[in-house]
Amino acid sequence: MLLINVGIMASLYIGARLFEHHSDKKSIIQKMSGDARQCVSTENTGIEKAHDHLFKVSSAAMGLSVISYLYPPLRLLNIAVIAYITFPILKQAEKSLLEKRRIKNDLLTSLVSILSIGMGQYFAASLQAWSYHFGGKMVNKSQDTSTQMLTNVFEQQPSKVWVLKDRQEIETPLESLNVDDIVVVKAGEIVPIDGTISEGMAMIDQHALTGEDMPAEKAIGDQVFAATIVISGCVYIKVEKTGVETTVAKLGEILSHTAYFKTSLQLKGEKWADKVATPLISVSALASPLLGASSATAILYSAPSNTIRIMTSLQTFNHLSLISNKGILIKDGRALEELTPIDTVLFDKTGTLTTGEPEVGEIIRCDDIGEDEILSYGAAAEQRLTHPIARAIVKKAKEQHLNLPDISDANYKIGYGVTVSFNNQIIKVGSARFMTMEGITLPSTIEEAIRHSQEEGDSLVMVAINDQIKGAIEMQAQVRPEVEQIIKGLRQRGIQQIAIVSGDHKQPTQKLAEKLGMDNYFYEVLPQDKASLVEQLQKAGHKVCFVGDGINDAIAMKKANVSISLRGASSIATDMAQVVLMDGTLSRLCDIFDISKQLNANLEHSLLFWAGYGVFNITTASLLRFGILQSTIVLGIVFGLGIGHAMLPLRQLEQEKGKSD
Repeated sequence: MLLINVGIMASLYIGARLFEHHSDKKSIIQKMSGDARQCVSTENTGIEKAHDHLFKVSSAAMGLSVISYLYPPLRLLNIAVIAYITFPILKQAEKSLLEKRRIKNDLLTSLVSILSIGMGQYFAASLQAWSYHFGGKMVNKSQDTSTQMLTNVFEQQPSKVWVLKDRQEIETPLESLNVDDIVVVKAGEIVPIDGTISEGMAMIDQHALTGEDMPAEKAIGDQVFAATIVISGCVYIKVEKTGVETTVAKLGEILSHTAYFKTSLQLKGEKWADKVATPLISVSALASPLLGASSATAILYSAPSNTIRIMTSLQTFNHLSLISNKGILIKDGRALEELTPIDTVLFDKTGTLTTGEPEVGEIIRCDDIGEDEILSYGAAAEQRLTHPIARAIVKKAKEQHLNLPDISDANYKIGYGVTVSFNNQIIKVGSARFMTMEGITLPSTIEEAIRHSQEEGDSLVMVAINDQIKGAIEMQAQVRPEVEQIIKGLRQRGIQQIAIVSGDHKQPTQKLAEKLGMDNYFYEVLPQDKASLVEQLQKAGHKVCFVGDGINDAIAMKKANVSISLRGASSIATDMAQVVLMDGTLSRLCDIFDISKQLNANLEHSLLFWAGYGVFNITTASLLRFGILQSTIVLGIVFGLGIGHAMLPLRQLEQEKGKSD
């Protein structure tokens, strides 16, 4: 019977391979042997469908195996179905032997399936094929989760700009811009390209590029850069550089080396399974005369390669689901592994530790007018504007319960500042440069305050009435409310060194570091110097995580062991980061470290668990003469326990949802 069934399987396989050779059509089996790492392609969709199809047929084959024991006429159909689901495994084994000249898990699985069929153990053969295809399905599932999360992020990136042609604004795809095109950028919009202002003036937030908290004043002839934000005003920018990557190009490049990952523990498990394939086949062959064909075949169960693939992929997939539910995007799964040994965390200052929204600090007086009155006039002038500085001033006035004058009929002149008129008074609110342009002299008190604020990294908004400066409102960077708690949480998790790395001046950087209890701070650091600092720490034996949000952080993020950015950060920082905090805050930073530790611990437990099973199976097959049937039953029980362990993250997710409800 053994030889007859094996002969039938061999004949069917050879016949199928000959038919494939002469057929121009791609079958499902051919798709299974394709390269599963070709991202964003129709081939990847075909492979996914093939895995899903073969998994479903394998599940049906197990049911058919049980029924065929009760109704023998179905056995021939059962053998045909098992042969169909085993062919892709045989092809991979053939490829390993002929092309790579290696004995791997595919050959081991093929032998178990063929010998099981040969001895009439159809359920065991079906189970082997089912576990193989289930493993492929779970690997694809975890990869698809990463791909979809990345796609969702990049679909929301702006891809079109407004270009001035024949004095008309025309919406144009970003990638179709040419040198010397004129791009129109208004308040609240992101500058999409590098260029020079040809018309207009604006306040531009450049912190993503320079690390400075306060916005810069830009006018005709000034350079502007991509990823900076126009806070107020409107500018016409002459394009100087093109070659902007499209959304599809960015997505394809990132997916090609990030979404399809395996941790070293996963690879270790798969390599272990492949390495023991040859010894197990040899031991099984030598033991066959002594133990019999059934027990000798059962020895081959001792390297549960398919089960290891299933469990490690399922563990990774479930932890990715847990992370995704917390609003964290993992672009490169290797970061989950690298986070565990991290002992140093470096934070960019502006936009990472501080928000994009400034807050009102000191009110400077230079006349007999009171602080509340200065704030009231400033808020009255700014209340119809939407940029961050205006919002901060109006917010402070409301907190102080100040009554703002009614200026509904005011005349606004928006540039570096705003001019309003009411009750026979002209109020001008804006920067020192705005006041100078308006011909207003700066008092010595204000000039001294400007020097002091620049040293501290702050800025001043002047308030003038009838061309007389009455005072100024100091604007300070606002520290994220969650930062202090996050610093404490990182220390509790064993992070030895926490520091600020900023392009800002010494005083504001030092002041913030002392306020937050940082171990160190680095100021006026150029982008390339940030990367050098990361390298120095790594050479000293440290594992470094860099948390940043700007273009000036990109080089350091690439050098770091793990890079983290926030949603809403500059495009290049989001592209470069391995992890993106999708809620735009640092609130979930500690959760990443916790889940990383949990995943690595669970993967280690899984490998130890299945190594223990392998030893147990060899012992029972050798000493207790367990055959294919007994080994299949034991494998089924152990497999169920492994699935239960792998599903723990989802139970944790359900508990967290229950608490939130």
